[in-house]
Amino acid sequence: MINKIISSVAEAVKDIHDGATIMVGGFGEAGSPIELIHALIDQGAKDLTVISNNTGSGNVGLAALIENKRVKKVLCSFPRTANSTVFPELYNAGKIELELVPQGTLAERIRAGGAGIPAFYTPASVNTPLAEGKESRIFDGIEYVLEHGIKADFSLIKSAKADRYGNLLYHATARNFAPIMATAAKTTIVQTKQIVEAGEIDPEIVVTPGIFVQRVVEITNPAHESELVADGKKYPW
Repeated sequence: MINKIISSVAEAVKDIHDGATIMVGGFGEAGSPIELIHALIDQGAKDLTVISNNTGSGNVGLAALIENKRVKKVLCSFPRTANSTVFPELYNAGKIELELVPQGTLAERIRAGGAGIPAFYTPASVNTPLAEGKESRIFDGIEYVLEHGIKADFSLIKSAKADRYGNLLYHATARNFAPIMATAAKTTIVQTKQIVEAGEIDPEIVVTPGIFVQRVVEITNPAHESELVADGKKYPW
């Protein structure tokens, strides 16, 4: 019997190794797998390359993973947001690497990686510093820059509902990068608010099919990043 349910977040992330490439879902707070990230901090893996839309907020979640010196490089679109101080300080001190990727390009690089497409051309970044050193071509009189698909060792994502097969549904905009990140990793680890019995999710509305998911852990009362930041929380507590 297929059963991808894992008993704890610690168990879910225990084999993430030093030097791993990890995709982390979320658009700001929406869809950020806080509990999985905190479990990864406790687990101790280091020298990680993280692919995410941003670098987190305050001193919790992804920002805490960075603050605890576990990340050597970040690929993201928004390295600095309203409540992000950890990454900018480390980057300005030369203690962490950054690959800045336009948001649409980031999404397509992840999607391409999951679809087995090695590279594609895009007009984004033409005639900017982000295009320096990259191949470009002219199509129909318009210049395009070559970008490569991205794959990862692990993806950490958050869903609203899952079954034991790993079929997933998301809540509204918390869906964001999760579906494509699930396709682009060797191992996709999901924290979900609710696990339901097999067959309770209508196959016609499944967003991420279980074939792309390896582990699911239920977190019935997930933390909200904005509340933790507003309360001045810092992980580890």
